[in-house]
Amino acid sequence: MKILAFDCAGNSCSAAVLDGARVAARRFSAMARGQAEALMPMIEAVLAEARIDLAAIDLIGVPTGPGGFTGLRIALATAHGLALASGIPAVGVSCFAAVAAALPAEPNSEKAARSLVVALESKREELFLQSFAPTAGPPALVAPDRWASWVPGGPLLLAGDGAPRLIQTLALAPGGRPMTLAPGPGLPDAVDVARVAALSWRPGEHPPPPQPLYLRVPDTTSPAAPPPPAGLSP
Repeated sequence: MKILAFDCAGNSCSAAVLDGARVAARRFSAMARGQAEALMPMIEAVLAEARIDLAAIDLIGVPTGPGGFTGLRIALATAHGLALASGIPAVGVSCFAAVAAALPAEPNSEKAARSLVVALESKREELFLQSFAPTAGPPALVAPDRWASWVPGGPLLLAGDGAPRLIQTLALAPGGRPMTLAPGPGLPDAVDVARVAALSWRPGEHPPPPQPLYLRVPDTTSPAAPPPPAGLSP
């Protein structure tokens, strides 16, 4: 199975082609802005390096968020456009799942002993948080004063680009607990998006278009109403 995946929902931009379990091509660049200009050239570059035409791709993997509104819309719109033009199915993958998939495998004894929490930066005081097995829960946008009460009890493995901020705050909370900061930048990577997408798709399926996971309302305001004509009361 050949998979094209890409991501620009957060503080990076990446694209990759997987041919079975092999990474045929990969591009990754950390960036807070400029994803709109970088994404399509990255996609073209990985397809060229892998020597695979878009028509030979079996599946498109794309992040659904959470992340920046602009980057997330760019990623989803690109996936929708490519899927519509080519007939290739597109599968959405949460950024939490992509970060979790990048972590090295742990012995079963360690998995059972501590909870994985993925923390992603929101570019605000809050963090996007989701806990995984053995204590799993829904994703949420959480303010700093609630981090200590939100995370599961017991030992923790913290991953994601927001994990350094989270672990610093948790270390100051009473009743300290064992905590480990996962290695790596903690940013979603297209390779991991592709691997998670492959696990959730069966050949022949055509799922509905991926939908965004925002967790926060857009930072926009409604336009002001125009003033009434002169001489008329509102």
